[in-house]
Amino acid sequence: MSDSVGDDSARRVYRPDADHHFPDEKLNRVLEFVLEDEEIQTYLEAQNVNAVDRMQYNDHGAKHIEIVRNRALCLYDLLKAGSVDFNGARQQGLAEADESVIIALAATLHDVGHVVHRDDHAYYSIPLASDILDRVLPEFYDVADAVRVKGEVLHAILCHHRSETPLTTEAGVIRVADALDMERGRSRIPYEHGGRGINTLSSQAISRVSLQEGDGSPVLVEIEMTNAAGVYQVDNLLKAKLKGSGLEDLIRIVAVNTNENREQLVERIEL
Repeated sequence: MSDSVGDDSARRVYRPDADHHFPDEKLNRVLEFVLEDEEIQTYLEAQNVNAVDRMQYNDHGAKHIEIVRNRALCLYDLLKAGSVDFNGARQQGLAEADESVIIALAATLHDVGHVVHRDDHAYYSIPLASDILDRVLPEFYDVADAVRVKGEVLHAILCHHRSETPLTTEAGVIRVADALDMERGRSRIPYEHGGRGINTLSSQAISRVSLQEGDGSPVLVEIEMTNAAGVYQVDNLLKAKLKGSGLEDLIRIVAVNTNENREQLVERIEL
């Protein structure tokens, strides 16, 4: 369940930027359904209007969802390789294969509430996602399992912001993965339209994000930035989402300023 690059045989490196085929058959069937579903895909386009067109905020549309979903699944892959327990599906009596399905669906639907408003959008996402799940889950589950999967997906959606504490590893993955979409492409549209807020400028400073097996922790996130503005993405957004996610001791974050200017204010940050 990975997109690997690099020749370092001692460490797998993940650069998930597009949907890929994963080993899990159930996950692939669910992803195929989601990617071809007209209602879901329309939501992913429509939810970007309030965020980008009306508020000149960073991308929250289909591309954001694609990146978050794949980074969440790569986090899942790395954490599973590190023998981390995913208690959401397990405590509901669901199969191990349902862990990645919960993560994929939560990542796909976590921002649909933007069609109502960006403010408090996590709360608006719940009823909208609930209706979608009521239609999608019966394609893959009986009634009892559909109810349990739905509850876990909605929990992860609600907890992707900072107000509620994730109670499952699956929800913690969604919370962190949402903040890992920070590269400059995310702020391209508002930047081209004159947006110069701190979210836009800091995103413009992030050139590359990669996930890999950590040394002493299951996951190492490496972030390359071209100037000190990128610190905002790392410290104010990613660090804030990692805190309280339940994954604080499992993910190591290193940000490096790749600008060769000798007068650079920040050379390296490690969380």
